[in-house]
Parts: sequence; structure tokens; C-alpha cells
Amino acid sequence: MAEIEEKWPENILGKFYVDEQCIDCDLCRETAPDFFMRNEEGGYSYVYKQPESEEAVNLCIEALEGCPVEAIGDDGDQE
Repeated sequence: MAEIEEKWPENILGKFYVDEQCIDCDLCRETAPDFFMRNEEGGYSYVYKQPESEEAVNLCIEALEGCPVEAIGDDGDQE
């Protein structure tokens, strides 16, 4: 389970985030490329845009559920 205290600083403020458990498997970027981006230097993903529509939220949830190391969280800042 992703830990909000360990989320990458690049994550944009909002519900979804990626934490330090990310192994750079590319699943989230393939599943929801409009919301997840790769940090090239560090070799990990982060959320660069929060979903706004129900369809977009569902894509992010699909990425979260498919993450092999549970590095995606959905309990981030709601502001």
C-alpha cells in the first residue's frame, strides 16, 4: 500500500500519487498516460495531472489496482 509520507515531490497536489516503492515498470504510464509521467533521472513514475472526469478517475484506479508493488495511492491531498 502506498504511503503518503513517502510520495515523490513531483506528484501534483490531489487524490492520486506515487510513492518511493515505484519500480518503474511502466504499467501506470501505459494505463493512464495522461496522468502519470516518468522521472527520467530517478527512474520512477509520478502523477503530473489529477483526473477530473469519472472515466479518467477509473483509468487511475485501474493503474492503482494493477501496480505490482502498490506504489500508487488514492488518499492524497484533496485540495
